Amino acid sequence: MLRTFSKAFLVLLLLVLTSAEAKRPAPPGPHVKKTAGKELLKSSFRGDQPIAGTYYFYWYDADTKEHFIDGDGTDALTDHPERPEGYSYRSPDWHYRELVDVMAAGLDFVLPVYWGYPESYDQWSFIGIPPLVEACRRLEREGKKPPRIGLFYDTSTLQWNHRGFHADLATPEGKEWLYVSARDFFSLVPPDLRAAVDGHPLLWLYSAAFAKKQDPAALDYLRSEFEKDFGIAPFIVKEVSWQGKADAVYAWGAALKPNTFGIGAVGPGYDHSAVPGRAPLVRDREGGAFYSRSWELLLSKDPQSRPKIAVVETWNELHEGTEIAPTKEHGRKYIDLTRQYAGLWHAGKQGERAGPFAKAKEVAVALGEKNRDQGLAQKAAADGATQPVALGGKSGRKTVRSAKGGSYIYFDVDDSFFCRDPGALAVEFVYLDSGRGEVLFEYDSSDAAAPHRGAFKPLAAAALQGTGEWKTGKITLKDAAFEGRSNGHDFRFSGPAGELALHRVAVRKIRNEKN
Repeated sequence: MLRTFSKAFLVLLLLVLTSAEAKRPAPPGPHVKKTAGKELLKSSFRGDQPIAGTYYFYWYDADTKEHFIDGDGTDALTDHPERPEGYSYRSPDWHYRELVDVMAAGLDFVLPVYWGYPESYDQWSFIGIPPLVEACRRLEREGKKPPRIGLFYDTSTLQWNHRGFHADLATPEGKEWLYVSARDFFSLVPPDLRAAVDGHPLLWLYSAAFAKKQDPAALDYLRSEFEKDFGIAPFIVKEVSWQGKADAVYAWGAALKPNTFGIGAVGPGYDHSAVPGRAPLVRDREGGAFYSRSWELLLSKDPQSRPKIAVVETWNELHEGTEIAPTKEHGRKYIDLTRQYAGLWHAGKQGERAGPFAKAKEVAVALGEKNRDQGLAQKAAADGATQPVALGGKSGRKTVRSAKGGSYIYFDVDDSFFCRDPGALAVEFVYLDSGRGEVLFEYDSSDAAAPHRGAFKPLAAAALQGTGEWKTGKITLKDAAFEGRSNGHDFRFSGPAGELALHRVAVRKIRNEKN
């Protein structure tokens, strides 16, 4: 009886495991083969080799106006190509031009931002890859080594696609959707052109937020199915929002604030003014100074312990103004800057921390009608509105409850002072002792076990006694990251019932003191 049941169970299990593969559509390209691993090793980057790449947006077509003009006829771009003629994902000549500039910038690989999904083979994500490959072959015929091609999987297609499918990664169907989408991209890229680390193709995942439900096993499935088809597992780089095992982790948003969460990530600034329906958000380029500081922050890390992979956000996302490609607005400034810093990165150089607070022992902000910032800035946010207050002989700012109920006071530490550095910090804050309860402090930490992979690690900062007096609190942080992952900021305070007033906040380095 037991033996019969076991055999029947095994047959049923085998049917379940193979049913997804039986329904799997054929790949759109010819490059799905198990010999890929051996071919990749010939042109692969080494795991101990510093390399740098960028996100490559190829959804533009100047002739059809795709991604040039919005549906209402208005300009879709914040910044504009220096040479718009022939600017099209369909054109090998355009890809060739872009790759020549990528090479001039000293970058090793591109990550085409791929919006493909199973059986959607008539749209730009698929149409644009063969011309990119053709451009690479043209460079090779000229005796040049083109940038290698990795995959940046725009995972928004887990939710937004023409088939109306919302991928639940806890189901076999969701896992299969995830894998087939990645497989289809690599089926179009010859093995010798793939960006790979120690032979493993770069497979970069955007946010997991678009999945209906997560499952850590989804990345295991992606890895194992890829190895079955291609003969080698991918090098998976996951965004911090993903559960499951990956080879590296990164945080999106480097165009606003550099980070070294697991990949060294930098960007030139941000401005999505041309995108309809978005609240204004600008990270000023400062004429290239912000980009330079971002690279210098990355290069100030110890070469032995810093990441081996750096990525620029982005090559040509013209809607959000994060491009380093040549534009009418900025010329070729960022090509030259990138080549300078990528060269230092490749050489394993370490530089001095740049910026106005690089050698400071403390940064602080005095709050009031007009804040006085010294390397620490109080920032507004959707759940972080504040208003000035004057009580007990001191000025300050107090929380204002947002429409969604949040009441926080957010702060940013200048990157030149601290950004995922070794050593402990002391946070000192002057607060109004009003009401009863606790002052809560949440900060961007390196503790992956904390909420949101460490982005909102909570600490009880002070106990309110209702005296109505201004008091001083102090907390010590031994695992601060301050990479801007707390809703784009480094830390925040909140009080009971959404009420809190602060007069002054300071952050001090105490690495040489007893904690």
